Amino acid sequence: MSYGTRSVGGSDWLHRPEAWWLACLLVVETVGLVGYFALTNAEVQAVRYVLYPFVWINVGVLAVVHVTPRATSRRVRLGATAVAAGYFVVLGLLAGLVSVDTAALLGGGHGHSHAHVHGVQVAMTAPGWGPRVGYAGSVLTVNLVPFRVIGYLALSYLVYAALCDLAGTALSGVLGFGSCLSCLPVFGSFAAGLAGGTGVVTALSALSVDVSTAVFVTSVLVLAIRPTRDAS
Repeated sequence: MSYGTRSVGGSDWLHRPEAWWLACLLVVETVGLVGYFALTNAEVQAVRYVLYPFVWINVGVLAVVHVTPRATSRRVRLGATAVAAGYFVVLGLLAGLVSVDTAALLGGGHGHSHAHVHGVQVAMTAPGWGPRVGYAGSVLTVNLVPFRVIGYLALSYLVYAALCDLAGTALSGVLGFGSCLSCLPVFGSFAAGLAGGTGVVTALSALSVDVSTAVFVTSVLVLAIRPTRDAS
């Protein structure tokens, strides 16, 4: 059985693009972290929350470098691009990276537009969590958290690559499973809000970053290491 990934053998991995990308990312991330905590009064409250963004970034980037979409027709590429773009938008909406005030959009009211400062805002936070860029308008609100944007872009690319490879039922199942997995953490946060943060949902909400990181990594692995149409 062949897979939609490159083979890895012994020390050859050190000469692969993934190894170079990982080395560069680790250097940049280390310098960024040391510089941030050296130049600010910020303190580390929980090491895992400092490192989680880099898990998203590194896993996402390595998966994109690792996976090459199969050459296919222009029509298939356009269709796959449209689906992947829609998938990214849905993830962004569910995760709260983008929100739309439907009342203001439909002209039925001003929603919460007067309760917030409008315009572009930039917040310097720990690397990966920031720099956070936000925009607040009367209709559209955007809150771009770097590691989530990179992670969701990587997932969308993997969905695009899977669609280009799509041929059989097995691959369709892998695509659907990986796509659904990546939505679990944002649905969990949404459910926590609806439930008012009580009971088990409160515990899940408190661990939302832990859970979403685990699910993100699993989703990337499912979508990146998958059988291609050449599987036998």
